[in-house]
Amino acid sequence: MLLTKQQIRTHIARKKKQQNGVQLSQWSVNLLKKLEEHPRFRQAKTLLLYYSLPDEVQTHDFVERWSKSKQIILPVVKGDELELRQYTGKQDLQKSSYNIYEPTGKELTQVNEIDLALIPGVSFDLQGNRLGRGKGYYDRLLPRLRSYNIGICFGFQISEAIPTETFDRPMDEIWTENGCVYVNEK
Repeated sequence: MLLTKQQIRTHIARKKKQQNGVQLSQWSVNLLKKLEEHPRFRQAKTLLLYYSLPDEVQTHDFVERWSKSKQIILPVVKGDELELRQYTGKQDLQKSSYNIYEPTGKELTQVNEIDLALIPGVSFDLQGNRLGRGKGYYDRLLPRLRSYNIGICFGFQISEAIPTETFDRPMDEIWTENGCVYVNEK
């Protein structure tokens, strides 16, 4: 039986509450350490990342570490869209209405500069589909990107099937703490 998007969100929220912060932190470190070895990551000069919420793959230290050798771009919520801004350090972050820390750096208007994007999600399936939090921010952003897009989540966030719409853009790869679990062969 195919679950609805809301049923999947509820199911994953329940699973997240069963996890402890120490475990999520360790899984995050494992996942990101493996991703650092990815050829596309090594070659990328400009990365689109995100500054994580407590229940997501934790990216704060990763963003900081790689900002010294790569251009890091983070999303900023502006109305119904995600504006992309350069990360210039923790001192230049401000808390948004969604309790996400967002950069105040220069806006990136040339999205073609982004080589690799690490995309969060509530859930992913093994066909490359992504389920977000329901506001559609990434649904509107992804079609604008020409980057290689890797969805990242914890293993318990993988679903059997995510209902899709015509506007949904599948990921090129999906990674969990166990490594790559999906590659788009197209």
